[in-house]
Amino acid sequence: MQPLTNRSLSAHRPPHLRRDPAPTKWAYRMQRLWLTPVFRVLFRFGLPTVVVALTAGVVLMDEGRRDAIAGGIAGLRETFQNRPEFMVGLVSVEGASTELADAVRARLNISLPQSSFDIDLDAARLRIQELDAVAQADLMVRAGGVLQVAITERVPVVLWRTEDGIEMLDATGHRVASLISRSDRPDLPLIAGEGADAATVEAMALLAAAKPIEDRLRGLVRIGDRRWDLILDRNQRILLPETKPVAAIERLIALHQANDLLGRDIFAVDLRTEHRPVLRLAPYAFNQLRQTQGIDTSGSDL
Repeated sequence: MQPLTNRSLSAHRPPHLRRDPAPTKWAYRMQRLWLTPVFRVLFRFGLPTVVVALTAGVVLMDEGRRDAIAGGIAGLRETFQNRPEFMVGLVSVEGASTELADAVRARLNISLPQSSFDIDLDAARLRIQELDAVAQADLMVRAGGVLQVAITERVPVVLWRTEDGIEMLDATGHRVASLISRSDRPDLPLIAGEGADAATVEAMALLAAAKPIEDRLRGLVRIGDRRWDLILDRNQRILLPETKPVAAIERLIALHQANDLLGRDIFAVDLRTEHRPVLRLAPYAFNQLRQTQGIDTSGSDL
């Protein structure tokens, strides 16, 4: 008699008891689900994220643990920020005069040494640009613990006389500084009148047009915040129109160069009417004119 083996048993197993090689229903579904890209991504990355989040939530539920973690992080950050290579110990101001440099350092109001992480450069820049003499300020921390402040200083181009004194203005009409005496800056032209600072750009254009007679020019006066009067020596006054005042000055210069108009005994020249300038004679010249016309001036107050 031959011994029974698995092969002999399977050979004699009834057909309805043989093992089916096809996967089961649930195994088939799992295989199809694992072939889905979204499921693979969620299983590989989403499940670890959920586990980490749950673990962190359990740890951070305790207030003591939270305080300990926050304190440790703050200590590490403070230690890192206070390293010697990050400490600022010197302020360098470039592009400014000595007086302005001192004012910039005072406006910075920074106690040194101090970590560069604790210095708000934007806020410091805004504080410096509040100074009238500063047009622009750029701040950066350089190697070696130096806070560099690059200043673009306003350049005064004109003096503005007011009831309170004399102010120096730049080309845009922005105040630069106060002036004690006109003789301190004789190289700068003078303007006066209410609202003259707001019309500085126009004033500079008028002064440029009056360049041929600048040796006689004393300044500009703003009238009614509408127009300008050009003031010359010998108390001569040129009344300029509200519109096209530069063209009016150019016509005046042409008349003067042709007929020595401003060298005569004229008190004022009214150019407010474009095609009809009006001359106001000085009292002596007016009396001479009346005498040439046969008019008795003996009783005249002029």
